[in-house]
Amino acid sequence: MVRIAGETLHVHFLGTAGALPSPQRNPSCLLIRRGSDTLLFDCGEGAQQQMMRARTGFTVNAVFITHWHADHFLGVFGLVETLAFMGRTDPLPIYGPPWVGEFVDLVQRISRHTRGFSVTAHVLEHGSVVPFNGYTVRAFTTLHGIPGLGYVLEEDERPGRFNRERAIELGVPPGPLFGRLQRGEEVRVVRDGVETAVRPADVMGEPRPGRKIVYTGDTRPLQDQPGIAALIRGADLLIHDATFDDQESDRARDVLHSTAGEAGEAATALGARMLALMHISSRYASTANHIHDAKRQYEGDVILPADLAVLEIPYRS
Repeated sequence: MVRIAGETLHVHFLGTAGALPSPQRNPSCLLIRRGSDTLLFDCGEGAQQQMMRARTGFTVNAVFITHWHADHFLGVFGLVETLAFMGRTDPLPIYGPPWVGEFVDLVQRISRHTRGFSVTAHVLEHGSVVPFNGYTVRAFTTLHGIPGLGYVLEEDERPGRFNRERAIELGVPPGPLFGRLQRGEEVRVVRDGVETAVRPADVMGEPRPGRKIVYTGDTRPLQDQPGIAALIRGADLLIHDATFDDQESDRARDVLHSTAGEAGEAATALGARMLALMHISSRYASTANHIHDAKRQYEGDVILPADLAVLEIPYRS
């Protein structure tokens, strides 16, 4: 059966700083809400307060960690304690690269609060897929000097457009049978005294792609890595490491991060429809150069979101 996708897809930028927090930016934390599901991608310190400020609530279905630098996971400890205090009973899965098992064990040992839920560890590697209802999260390898992963949230294909006029021509009366066809079910109708079957393919157009979000975490550019580029191409939103502006390109290479211009190059090469610059170093009082550097390399929409910004991802035309 084909599922009709119509869920909202929101990205909350709860923390956009690189390495160190600043008065304006918290360490890395993205909250993506797809329909009724809420996923955290990285969980830097202060994540709970950002969730309160953004009024997202604390209903988290899963946590995905990109790598084991502290600015990407320190917020998990407090979040787990708060969820226990609030009476959570559902398990909390934490996904990440190798060492996620040791990390979850540490979370369990540090906590002295009696929890009514389990925290479970799930090791991912390049190409690993985590299925959800109507979409998946797929991991890909990043280039940051330690084992690290980026993530692709991609929806299932949507049904093609329903041809109402054609359905009526085939004898399908407007009403519940229209809905059954759109859900992928065959229906039977009586036409000229003869019962015939009408299949979804008779009245539905070609399937349409769902939406796709790519979050690179901390990394050097990846578009020249064939096995990685194939997974992250064609994103509706590419959230890319842009720790430095282009004046610090040597520094970016030394510490295995990316510049804003390199993020723009990646967005162009990967056919992204929008680029969000992420993980901004605390050395910058102004990010005007970041935007300028990215736009020199990429003709699409470039944003450098402030903390607590929220972006709705629309369906493609």
